[in-house]
Amino acid sequence: MGQTRIMSPERVRRILRRFAYEIIERNRGAESVELFGIRESGGPLARAIAKEMEAVAQISVPVYDLDVTPFRDDRPDRSPPDAPPHQLDVTDRDVILIDDVVCTGRTARAALDAVVQYGRPRSIQLVVLVDRDHRVYPIQPDCTGQRLQTKTDERVVVQGEESFSVYVRRGGATSTAAQSKAAAES
Repeated sequence: MGQTRIMSPERVRRILRRFAYEIIERNRGAESVELFGIRESGGPLARAIAKEMEAVAQISVPVYDLDVTPFRDDRPDRSPPDAPPHQLDVTDRDVILIDDVVCTGRTARAALDAVVQYGRPRSIQLVVLVDRDHRVYPIQPDCTGQRLQTKTDERVVVQGEESFSVYVRRGGATSTAAQSKAAAES
């Protein structure tokens, strides 16, 4: 199985800084913004973007992890959603959903269902580091680091917790959990 780096840590850092500026500009500041990192990979990216936003706007931006598993339509074994894990209200707030990669749009669709359990936001925006463009649902990110044409047997892997690199792995359709474990071991 081959692996090719497509984004260095420096390039990802610049993209995250650009995301911070775009989010602030799009929402006329950061006062009404709530960041939701889609578990597992979106959480570290959301926290990194929040740090960049704090540096730019001198305001602390709340970050929450969003578990979309109970809302996925491609998992027949999913259980009904429990009560929301966070005691918050996003009514009239600008919700930013953050994930590492968007491919089919299934995770983003599930995230939409998951976030409305917290109220009716003013807006919901999707920010992704990599857009693979293999949509099943008509969902488009509002901010994208890079659009990348990939084959269905290739996987895009984002490695890191504070300093991120992005790789394309060829061959073998491994699960995201297996990829994350392999990334942590390498």
